Amino acid sequence: MAESYRRSRWSNGLFVVPYLSVFLTLLVFPLGWGIWLSLNKVDLFGGERFIGLKNYARVLSDPIFGQAVKNTVIFVGVSVPTLVILGLFLALALNKTTKGSSFLRGVFFASSILSVTIVTLIWRIVFIPNDGLMALIFEYFGWQPIGFLSTTGWSLFSVGVATVWWCIGLPMMLFLAALQQIPKDLYEAAALDNASRWRVLTRITLPSIKSTIMLVAIIQVVMQFQLFGQAQLMTNGGPAGSSRPIVMYIYEVGFLRWDIGMGAAASQVLFLIILCAAMLQYWVSTRKEETDA
Repeated sequence: MAESYRRSRWSNGLFVVPYLSVFLTLLVFPLGWGIWLSLNKVDLFGGERFIGLKNYARVLSDPIFGQAVKNTVIFVGVSVPTLVILGLFLALALNKTTKGSSFLRGVFFASSILSVTIVTLIWRIVFIPNDGLMALIFEYFGWQPIGFLSTTGWSLFSVGVATVWWCIGLPMMLFLAALQQIPKDLYEAAALDNASRWRVLTRITLPSIKSTIMLVAIIQVVMQFQLFGQAQLMTNGGPAGSSRPIVMYIYEVGFLRWDIGMGAAASQVLFLIILCAAMLQYWVSTRKEETDA
């Protein structure tokens, strides 16, 4: 009996091996290698020389990195709540079984399957000066055109609009899946009590999907901190670095300046920022659940 139990444990452990091998190869090893590179003076041609924490000191004292952190934090702080709120709004509006709602779900999700190149091409056509869609609208109303992609303050906004349009499909679908799991009995009981729509939303719907709201928020925080393609292709980080995110800074340092060690140090700082942001989001959500309970 004990022998068969031990054999079953070993056979069950074999099911973990494929995931464990992928986890070690694609996550643990690159993370460890990145930490090692960040502690060395390295370029694209090798020549490692251990220098300790000097790369981290150079990164943290670089004003360009500080500006990139500021841009990224602002971008995440605006885009993530927008994606969560807009995704929830669309899910509530399309949580029906009609043909029209099914079609609109496909329309709103379609942008999520596009590549970043296609997305930025579409929005460059919208925001490009003189001949872009926004320029034509401004001209029609007699307003002064705005250089959305070349003006400080508007460039990061333009990247954010393109990102929200591109990423809105996933939050919407996750919220739709959560809404469809809420028992219909709760809504029927609320209808018998003549509860208002606002009361139903705040007392039944939102409490029932609060774990999904937390999941969507954490996913979007992790995703939006990795902003790169949209900023590079739409504004190239300009003007004057006003739309340069952290990942673009890492790319420029590591692959344009060939300072792999400093780029690796910046990537480790970004990893810690993402980890702290996700943990903070989780802590706030759990504290709120405890308070509500």
